[in-house]
Amino acid sequence: MSERFGGKYSPETDNAADGNSYQGARRSRVGGRVNFLFLAPLPMIWQAFTSPPLEMFLWLMALADLLLAAWLTRSGQQAHEAYEARKIARRPALPRKILGSILTGTGLALAGYVGFGVLEAVLFGGLGLALHFAAFGPDPLVNKGMDGVDQFQTDRVARVVTQAEEHLTAISAAAHRAADRQVSSRVERFQRQVRELLRTVEEDPRDLTAARKFMGVYLKGARDATEKFADIYTRARSTEARNDYLALLSDLQDSFSAKNRSLLLDDRSDLNIEIEVLRDRLAQEGIRLDKS
Repeated sequence: MSERFGGKYSPETDNAADGNSYQGARRSRVGGRVNFLFLAPLPMIWQAFTSPPLEMFLWLMALADLLLAAWLTRSGQQAHEAYEARKIARRPALPRKILGSILTGTGLALAGYVGFGVLEAVLFGGLGLALHFAAFGPDPLVNKGMDGVDQFQTDRVARVVTQAEEHLTAISAAAHRAADRQVSSRVERFQRQVRELLRTVEEDPRDLTAARKFMGVYLKGARDATEKFADIYTRARSTEARNDYLALLSDLQDSFSAKNRSLLLDDRSDLNIEIEVLRDRLAQEGIRLDKS
């Protein structure tokens, strides 16, 4: 489906409000190296179907092993990116990259055995495991939190942020289904604003209670509205439905922005109180500080 051209000087592009589209962007770990893992074992198909039945079965087992390793590695890389992007995060429940290294080793060992022999199987397996681990590294093995924050509070924040990110992923998928450039752009802007709020809560988990409705109820509502809009807009390119949805996004973005500013102001007020208390205590000890 063709799309109308949009750019910096296009009349429908709100660049002033959008700001820098690449603000906070990072290079993704999921790139050519991971994609190569899916392509590299495919020649085994030819080996399988030109071999006797038992060897064919072993070749296909090796192929399935390596493809599963590639899938786990890609999933592990994505989980590692999400872990690094957050200030409070739990380690992945399943160490997918480590499992990918092990499966790569076993898959190459099986291919070496059926193609050459036992010694080659050991060499291929060990080399494959070592190279995969060197290329992609291990999964995060410890929870990441903040000093001075108890484990219960850290886990609460991590759970809510994970749920919020799932809602944002669903919103992106629905907006992509709508296949409208301006809708996709506005959704990206809204998501950046939401993630600013998420980072604020991660930096001070005490803000979770005040922001929980935004991170849960409002985001779930935005997800449901986006999915319904995508259903309607893919059936009939309704301009009215599109305008209503864009207006909803604007209202939500403003609400999240206001809540984020409110939380930051509260944090500043708490800091000022702490400073004044410290000054009073120092004054009681006979120590005067210059307020300038």
